[in-house]
Amino acid sequence: MIHFFYENLPETVDTDYKKWLEDIILSEGKKIGEINYIFCDDEYLLKINQDHLQHDYYTDIITFDSVKGKTINGEIFVSLQRVSDNASFLSKSFEEEQKRVLAHGILHLCGYKDKSEEDEKEMRSKEDFYIAKHNKG
Repeated sequence: MIHFFYENLPETVDTDYKKWLEDIILSEGKKIGEINYIFCDDEYLLKINQDHLQHDYYTDIITFDSVKGKTINGEIFVSLQRVSDNASFLSKSFEEEQKRVLAHGILHLCGYKDKSEEDEKEMRSKEDFYIAKHNKG
């Protein structure tokens, strides 16, 4: 089951996204376990990045994987502040950038990586595919 939590932010993420995210997991041949999205601001996520990954920079998403076999479990931290800034920078709507980041976290839990150029292309392709699928409704 997918849960949405908020750290010092109002509840602003469309709960209809839960069904879409579950569909991504099932489409990838995986099972739905316990997945927690924690929506926060830049400073909250920066602290997690520093404390857990020893990275000293802002990011839009950090995914902690606790997948067991084909059952998808994990915690996905998302800075809505960073999503908003990235949307502006990329000339996209906040909603489109938010969908990209939400799908990105699930795809990491499904086993997709983005460290190499080839992996990043595959990740972007999957994100685009699932966003288009959601937009068709």
